[in-house]
Amino acid sequence: MLNNIGLPGILLIAVVVLVLFGRGKISSLMGEVGKGITSFKKGISEGTKELEDDAAADAKDVTPEAEATAEKDKV
Repeated sequence: MLNNIGLPGILLIAVVVLVLFGRGKISSLMGEVGKGITSFKKGISEGTKELEDDAAADAKDVTPEAEATAEKDKV
């Protein structure tokens, strides 16, 4: 059914939506969608950073004991 829409059908749907909702309502809706996408991307990057920080904090020091004491004596 959706395979037969074509360009005239899409234009007709766009005109009907524009008449029903008005230009202002559609532009504000698209602005909200943009803010939602931006917020989602920000949340993903913050979550990834938090996981990396936790992994870095949990990292285990595998330096052999003799080298670790030698480095402490140098400093």
